[in-house]
Amino acid sequence: WPRNDPSNTGLFLVEGDSEGGSAEQGRDRSFQAILALWGKMLNTEKARVDKILNNEKIQPIILALGAGVGQDFDVSKIRYNRIIIMADADVDGAHISTLLMTFFYRYMKPLIEHGHLYIAMPPLFLVRKGKQKKYVYSEQERDLAIQELGEKGVMVQRYKGLGEMNAEQLWETTMDPTCRQMIAVRMDDAIEADRMFTILMGDEVEPRREFIQSNARYVK
Repeated sequence: WPRNDPSNTGLFLVEGDSEGGSAEQGRDRSFQAILALWGKMLNTEKARVDKILNNEKIQPIILALGAGVGQDFDVSKIRYNRIIIMADADVDGAHISTLLMTFFYRYMKPLIEHGHLYIAMPPLFLVRKGKQKKYVYSEQERDLAIQELGEKGVMVQRYKGLGEMNAEQLWETTMDPTCRQMIAVRMDDAIEADRMFTILMGDEVEPRREFIQSNARYVK
């Protein structure tokens, strides 16, 4: 993995204080940067454009990328080849990821069109037995790992959020480019995120009620 190759540079947009601290300690400074996002992001559905662009949580993203915003956005000037959203694998994390995708879709669309936007995939479980360990990304993978290692003496740790990982674990699971898993955000994904955000955050109550009623059975 050539660290001096500009195409390998990455900016991680990280949710929260402790997560940002672990990512800061765990990153490879030669080609990775961290931008911690404090608290809830601005609702881009209800806010006017000037409020969005001056928002204290959005402004650092615009400044970090260094390529402008809206009609002035120039994708050739971005400072990082990969912009990676790194949020918890829960409802709040999905909300932040959806909001960020919506923001990039509406105000930095070429970023997505040119394949620069990604979503990190932190593991849900660590399955350990002695010196053997496996990071897995679903309950099915967890059960398979337990079978492979043998059930006796197996320890299973459930990661409820990125903040539960130390710097070394965050690096080897989510940030190390030789073994991490990421989802490349495509235009179809961003369009769907924008649609979902309009349903969940817009002023129309009925579509939101219908969505909640139709998806309630999927909530765990």
